[in-house]
Amino acid sequence: MKSRLLRFLPTAYLYALDLAAAVAVVLVYLTFAEVSTAPPWLGYPLALLIGAPLAMRRGRPLLTLGIVLTAQTVATIAHVTLEPYGATAFAMYMVAATCERRVAVGALAGSLGVVAVAVFIAEPWPEDAGLVLFAALAIGAAWALGRTTFIRRSYEARRAAEAASKAIADERMRIARELHDVVAHSLSLITVKAGVAAHVASSRPEQAHEAQEALRVIESASRGTLVEMRRLLGVLRSEDRSVELAPMPGIDDLPELVSRVELAGVSVELTVSGEVPDGLALTAYRIVQESVTNVVKHAAPASCTVSIVVGDASVVISVVDDGPGERVLAGRGGGHGLIGMRERVAVYGGTFTAGPLADGGFAVRAEVPLS
Repeated sequence: MKSRLLRFLPTAYLYALDLAAAVAVVLVYLTFAEVSTAPPWLGYPLALLIGAPLAMRRGRPLLTLGIVLTAQTVATIAHVTLEPYGATAFAMYMVAATCERRVAVGALAGSLGVVAVAVFIAEPWPEDAGLVLFAALAIGAAWALGRTTFIRRSYEARRAAEAASKAIADERMRIARELHDVVAHSLSLITVKAGVAAHVASSRPEQAHEAQEALRVIESASRGTLVEMRRLLGVLRSEDRSVELAPMPGIDDLPELVSRVELAGVSVELTVSGEVPDGLALTAYRIVQESVTNVVKHAAPASCTVSIVVGDASVVISVVDDGPGERVLAGRGGGHGLIGMRERVAVYGGTFTAGPLADGGFAVRAEVPLS
């Protein structure tokens, strides 16, 4: 009930205007009834039927038009009044502004036909021709104005729907990137360490401590993945506000990321020069995460250098490894990691490059503007 009241308040003044117009029309037609030759028992009810329904024209436009047009037709034939159907035109506007084209055109054609017949019955030729033309112009102008309003509102509704669809698509893309980055990184570590544990357990059972170490890495990566997955699901379900407001990973979380990657056999040298703005921290983290994850998947054991430099106009993120650079050719058909990084950088209008180096290795470089 309260929500319906809140939705009604912004347009309450429009209903108030309709009510004022209805009262004014009733008073005018009561005056017509008093000075006309028609009996009061006919004139006064017609005044009410012509004016009162206008107060509900927004809720029942077709019903309002039907009552007002019928009452005005009777008033014209009974010589209660003779005017260019102003009340009908007022009701016709709302029909044209709210109804579909077929209904609106039918209402216009029917109304003009009824008006012409009523005037020709009430008045002799050729005096009635001018009144019919005047009434047709008034009703037609109201209809045209209403259709213009209908078209404008339809266009705005389509734009709003397109904007909503785009927002949904963008949000799905953002969630897909987050899921890919979280799952791909952790599963890469889990896969590498699971392979190590299986190899040690089968071929070197006396070195059980290596298998235990691999299992600890798997456990740690799995727990971290579950935490981030719960955070993302909490945001989507919007049930746990504390989860929704939990901080996303940033520059301060890079050392932990590096330590996990080193457990998978990749030596990482991390340098951060300058302070990365909060708005770009998640993007920088995800680019580094995806880059070193690719090193783990395609080049381990290897070493790589991670550099984040904050300049006056941009943040430059660079990840260079000494693994086999030709791996990008083998993986060109299936992965979404490079696409996701490119999309993250494109959001800020930055530049992104990734590819093998001439003397071996692979380099990822992203430059994101600060403004």
